[in-house]
Amino acid sequence: MTPPVIQRWIDILHDRRADDLDTLIADDAVFVSPVVFSPQEGKALTLRYLTAAIEVFGGDDFRYVEQWFGDRSAVLEFVTTVDGMQVNGVDMIHWNDADRITSFKVMLRPIKGIQVVVPRMAALLQG
Repeated sequence: MTPPVIQRWIDILHDRRADDLDTLIADDAVFVSPVVFSPQEGKALTLRYLTAAIEVFGGDDFRYVEQWFGDRSAVLEFVTTVDGMQVNGVDMIHWNDADRITSFKVMLRPIKGIQVVVPRMAALLQG
């Protein structure tokens, strides 16, 4: 069974409701990007990255193909297409007792997929 916090994330992603992220992310959340060396610490930065990710990855063909759950963690493997390039990745998510996400780490492949994603994310993060 999908933990409620993960189901909320999936619903926000599929419905492209980035405004609903605020109630899902903990104040001390950390986002770990597949291309930025240092972790992005704090709710504000985590919200910026996840909002941009919803814009870039939240297309009609985005889907989680595998899901693994721990007590307060999940690993979600996804597949989507970005600018005609199939991208495969993994979201590693941790949450606290209040069902708020405290850590969100993304890994992507292949390298050509990363090369397509990076400029799109960068444009949204700079705006």
